Amino acid sequence: MSSSLQARVITALILMAVLVFISTQFSAFSFALFVAFVVLLAAWEWAAFLGLRSFVERLPYIFTIGSMLVMLALFLGVTPGADSIDSSRVAILCALGFLFWSFTFLVLRGYPENAEAVGNRSRIAFMGMCAFLPTWAGMVYLKYLMPEAYLVLALIIMVAAVDVGAFFVGSFFGHTKLSSKISPNKSWEGVWGGLATCLLLGLLFTWLYHRLIFQLEAWQLLILSLLSICVSFYGVVGDLVESMLKRNCDVKDSGAILPGHGGLLDRVDSLMAVTPIFVLTIMFTIAGFGQS
Repeated sequence: MSSSLQARVITALILMAVLVFISTQFSAFSFALFVAFVVLLAAWEWAAFLGLRSFVERLPYIFTIGSMLVMLALFLGVTPGADSIDSSRVAILCALGFLFWSFTFLVLRGYPENAEAVGNRSRIAFMGMCAFLPTWAGMVYLKYLMPEAYLVLALIIMVAAVDVGAFFVGSFFGHTKLSSKISPNKSWEGVWGGLATCLLLGLLFTWLYHRLIFQLEAWQLLILSLLSICVSFYGVVGDLVESMLKRNCDVKDSGAILPGHGGLLDRVDSLMAVTPIFVLTIMFTIAGFGQS
């Protein structure tokens, strides 16, 4: 195993252990604070896409995202004593996030011809807000819905499965380029590998949920099984959007905080794109069986 791959695997295992601990052991409110902290770190790296390099230059953007998170917490009812939050408002936010990521797919199809428009600073700043806020709301909603964090971990693991499957299948069998103008190293074989890995895990999670937590009807089992396809698709979209922004800024990684992985944004780009559709699907299939 090469040193870079070894560092990548070790970092991934440590991250997963930390995420499992925090997701399962923290209260819903404490978890919301943790996710807000992660969002702000990701926003710090996103600020580089705006051409902001120094601490002083990035601070206003971070302050803006932080202020919006505070207002969003009040809007949703995220408080230390709350047992639930406003699911209808979360649904609206996630629907807007879903529309945003669906629209970015069209942007990707027009790249690099639309590179100048995509490189507009105000547009990139707005894109960051559309990416971060629904992610925070969706993740927090899943924790409040099921405090044991089974849904939070299912989301994180399924997104990771797409990345792992795509990485290894693409490394060994990748020949057909997915989008050479945006990310030359990504292949269609990697996409299918990520989909297969995610589908297997999705089926396993659905079966476990059905057998151990709540009995699901046939239509619910079908929709939750098909959710893996959406997770794979939007995971790739999120990855490509970040690659597009990095290419516009002529940078390899969004940061260097994670050994073997690059920046934090390099690890949560797919998660941000997947969270809205994942949460909406959970809401309209099984949320009525859990806590409201």
